[in-house]
Amino acid sequence: MEALRSGRPLRRITVQNDLAGRPLKDIYQQAADRDIPVTRAERAVLDQATGGGAHQGVIAYPAAVSYASFDDILAQAASASAPATTATSGHWAPFLLVCDGINDPGNLGALIRSAEGAGCHGVIVPERRSAGLTGVVAKTSAGAVAHIPVAQVTNLPRALGDLKKAGYWIVGATMDGERTLWEQDLRGPIAVVVGGEGRGLSRLVAEGCDFLVRIPMYGKVQSLNASVAGALLMYEVVRQRTVDKAAVMLQTKE
Repeated sequence: MEALRSGRPLRRITVQNDLAGRPLKDIYQQAADRDIPVTRAERAVLDQATGGGAHQGVIAYPAAVSYASFDDILAQAASASAPATTATSGHWAPFLLVCDGINDPGNLGALIRSAEGAGCHGVIVPERRSAGLTGVVAKTSAGAVAHIPVAQVTNLPRALGDLKKAGYWIVGATMDGERTLWEQDLRGPIAVVVGGEGRGLSRLVAEGCDFLVRIPMYGKVQSLNASVAGALLMYEVVRQRTVDKAAVMLQTKE
C-alpha cells in the first residue's frame, strides 16, 4: 500500500487466491488507476516467491530500487521545509541518518523506518560491509524506502568530512560516549551515526564524529539492538527540536 501511495514503479502485483476484504479492494483500485496488472495465484506460489517469508497474501514486484546520490540528499536536506506533523514551524534543520556497517537487512529496514518517521531527509550507507536495499529491507521498513532517499558512498569517513564542510554536526552512538544522548546538544544541522551489530562504530568513523554519546543501560544487558539505539537517538534529536519550539510557544502565550 505504501509503495502504491508513493508512486513507486511496480511491474505487477500477485494476490493469494482466497484473499478478500477492503484492503484488497483498495489495492485493486490503486493498481487499476496506475495500470499495474494484478494476478491471482495459490499460496504456494507466493510462498515460493518470497522464500517462505510472511507475505500476508500480497506480493508487489517493484522496479529495481534506485539509490539517491549523496549530493542530491544534501541538496534536498538544505531546501526541505519542516514536516507538517511536528510541532516546529519554518525550516526543519538538515537531519540525516548514517549507517556504519549495518549488515542485518531487518535492522537496516527498521532504521530506515525510524528515520522516515523522525523526519530525516535521507539515509547514507557504505557500499561495502552493509546490507543493500533488498526486499527484506523494504518490507521491514514498512514502505519507508518509498518515501526517504538512501545514498551509497564508497568512503564513509570521507562522506562525514563532506558533511562537516556542509555545516553538519556529526554525532555517533557508542557505549564509550562521554555524554548521554540527553546531555548532548543535538539541535541544528545534524547527522546521526549508528554502528553495525556487534562491533559498533568503526575506528575511522568514530574519529570522524564531533560527538560520541551513549545510551544509559541500567540492567544486566550492556547494549541495545542497532535499530533500537538508532531510533532512540533520532527521536532525541526530534525531542530537543520540538521541546525548544514548545517552550517558545508557551512564552509567547504568557
